[in-house]
Amino acid sequence: MKLTAIAIKNAKPGRHGDGNNLYLLVKRDGRKSWVFRYRDRLTQKTRDKGLGPLRDVSLASAREKAREYRAALASGKDPIELERTALHAARSQLAKQVTFDQCASQCIAAIQHEWKNSKHKAQWTSTITTHCRLIGPLPVSEIDADLVHRVLEPIWLKRTETASRVRSRIERILDWAAGKGFRTGDNPASWKGSLKSLLASPAKIKKVKHRPALPHADVVGFMAELRLRNDISSAALQLQILTATRPSEATEAKWQEFDFARTLWTIPKERMKSNRPHAVPLSKEAVSLLRSIPSGVTECVFVGPKGKPITTAAVLKTVHAIRPNYTSHGFR
Repeated sequence: MKLTAIAIKNAKPGRHGDGNNLYLLVKRDGRKSWVFRYRDRLTQKTRDKGLGPLRDVSLASAREKAREYRAALASGKDPIELERTALHAARSQLAKQVTFDQCASQCIAAIQHEWKNSKHKAQWTSTITTHCRLIGPLPVSEIDADLVHRVLEPIWLKRTETASRVRSRIERILDWAAGKGFRTGDNPASWKGSLKSLLASPAKIKKVKHRPALPHADVVGFMAELRLRNDISSAALQLQILTATRPSEATEAKWQEFDFARTLWTIPKERMKSNRPHAVPLSKEAVSLLRSIPSGVTECVFVGPKGKPITTAAVLKTVHAIRPNYTSHGFR
């Protein structure tokens, strides 16, 4: 231990050895810092490990740090690589502290391209915001079956369909988090895991609620009233009823989807819930209805005031105007 307080204070630019691999490095501008110099046992190259500036690290602290590094070398560990490993471990641990809410936002952003319209993103976000408040601020690595159960139990019997959807979305988010390395182990939101023994089977307790549908005997009169309205939303509803399609499939219909020679309407997979093309035979009434609508103006059959396809809300409004308390989807 050659260095003293006075020697350090008066040290000129250069490298000044204290012994035992410890050096004081003095720059030309007067800055002073500590360096641990050693020889790499594999490459035999000299390596310098900085210990910090003199203003932050005292001589005694520098000597203690040098002692720790010599002990590491004696056990076959490289001081520089040892610190890199510790830093990597610390960063990994910090990464795992990302919250469930943060993972949910990133997961939704990553998978939203799977969805056919923006409503799905709003529904996912609403589901997480409304029902996952308990686990939202918690590190995603700490989410376990008990926490998932506590989220689901209050709504499992009262709102089974919603609860099942919540469970499925939590499972997807936790799978995403595991893929990113934010958590490990089995997915606690998987139904086949412990949840199956903690909650009643959704298939057995789910209360099916059908959409309010007009009685079959009343449809003839309803159709007659629709024809008298002679507007675009009424025409879209007539096509929907005549083809038993979903409201959105009718309102977003395009002229190129219709083959009048074969009396066939082929809805492309992009507009189908099943993600498969759907061929719909056209009755004489359906063909006659479509022939009565001016074509060639736009590619869409049912165009609203702004030049875009009318919405399903416009069709539902038409139903309510004639028969309140019923829905357009109920005609399926």
